Amino acid sequence: MDKQQILNWLKETDERRLQELWSWADEVRRQHVGDAIYLRGLIEFSNHCARLCGYCGLRADNQHVTRYRMSADEILQCSHHAQELGYGTVVLQSGEDYGMKADWLADVVRRIKAETRLAITLSVGERSEQELQLWREAGADRYLLRFETSNPLLFDRIHPSLPGKLSDRIALLKLIRSLGYEVGSGVMVGIPEQSFDDLAQDILTFNELDLDMIGIGPYLPHPETPIGQHPGQYSLDAANQVPADVLMTCKAIALTRIMRPKCNIPSTTALATLDKARGRELGLMRGANIMMPNVTLSEFRENYQIYPDKACLHETAGHCAGCMTNRIAAIGRSIGTGRGDSPNYKKADDIT
Repeated sequence: MDKQQILNWLKETDERRLQELWSWADEVRRQHVGDAIYLRGLIEFSNHCARLCGYCGLRADNQHVTRYRMSADEILQCSHHAQELGYGTVVLQSGEDYGMKADWLADVVRRIKAETRLAITLSVGERSEQELQLWREAGADRYLLRFETSNPLLFDRIHPSLPGKLSDRIALLKLIRSLGYEVGSGVMVGIPEQSFDDLAQDILTFNELDLDMIGIGPYLPHPETPIGQHPGQYSLDAANQVPADVLMTCKAIALTRIMRPKCNIPSTTALATLDKARGRELGLMRGANIMMPNVTLSEFRENYQIYPDKACLHETAGHCAGCMTNRIAAIGRSIGTGRGDSPNYKKADDIT
């Protein structure tokens, strides 16, 4: 599809036409990544963050959050639990925490690799080439860094750069690929002043970056943030503003599946937060093939709130696994076994 075709689908309101889109995306998903849904165990190991992102509850100046860092042993405990639950991957996620030293994380990665069969995804923000190389050599398989929006002015508003350190996530994603990682990124749907043209360009940018994993979720601001406290500060006219709702998020997921048939696409927790009854299932039926149950220790989960009222916040890891298993069975799909690597991923020595 070209940009105009993507725009037409993003603005489509006819239910019959939209059913054609859902069916198209679901068939592309079935043909290219199959019916299996792979589960990734999410470990939110630190909520410290140096950034001042305009919407995120982890932002550095939020005084209403209790900060924590999990120990290496606690992360290993969660990793073993993830393996016991049958997951093939753990996702180690944190704020952009510069108190978390690169050597320490490298050692955690080595221990997980030595003690489990798990693939490891890192999601720890914008880091240096030396750190990224160190973690790759330690055994990290994948790296997730969302570019959030391809509109640079919009990005700068919601993600101000650190002093003396200009953010360029597109360039950083290209570097991450060159280091041999399986590369993941993604965007938010419905950022204030995000136009339909912006979102269409986001979907084209997924193609340009040749991404292996793509996460798409609705924009959900935290109330303890500048944008959360002043939601009307930025506004487009209703005809141009992308809504931050379930329908628009599903359109973006479906179009991304059609444009990137071999990538892994999660049905996100943010989508489930907007529609706790059916959000995950809708994502899975409209192109997604990944779910990310939380295996973080219960005593820490409450304080990892990028946005409020997060789905499944108070569930145990075991309960979450059982719930997801039942949801997957209810839509006639199966749980994948093994690592669930992206069919799109090319190892460094495979790239000519």
